[in-house]
Amino acid sequence: MKVEETPLPGIGVRKDIVTASGRRIGTVTQRDGETELIVSRADDPDACIASIPLTAEEAFALGNLLGAHPLVAQLAEEHRDLAGVSTRQILIEAGSPFDGRELGDTRMRSRTSVSIVALLRRGQVQASPGPDFTLAAGDLLVAVGTADGLDAAAEILRGG
Repeated sequence: MKVEETPLPGIGVRKDIVTASGRRIGTVTQRDGETELIVSRADDPDACIASIPLTAEEAFALGNLLGAHPLVAQLAEEHRDLAGVSTRQILIEAGSPFDGRELGDTRMRSRTSVSIVALLRRGQVQASPGPDFTLAAGDLLVAVGTADGLDAAAEILRGG
């Protein structure tokens, strides 16, 4: 799918796609960092029929939600025949003790036997993030492990 990027002089950048149904959806990221989710008329891409302002946290979360589904579905399918192995998404929430710290600081694998196989940030996938990868609020971790291990991993990321 092609993402069209249009500079908006004095405003910022518009990025959008045309869906299979012919709808044009995208974002406008303003120079001051504000983001809007936009839907344009099918017959006129310059005519916006809906504009939803998003906070930075909302934009990160939406990007992660949209990017996470295909990846998590693929991993779940790959682990379907492995008894006791599950895939889960774990959000780094604002206020997490690991917001701004490196993944290795969690000691996730040694404490829970859970592997972090991917991280989604702003709709972009970081496959197999290393221990020196710095976590941020809004990041969505894709973890693989046992149900108990995944529960423990989520608790660690919430409370340390």
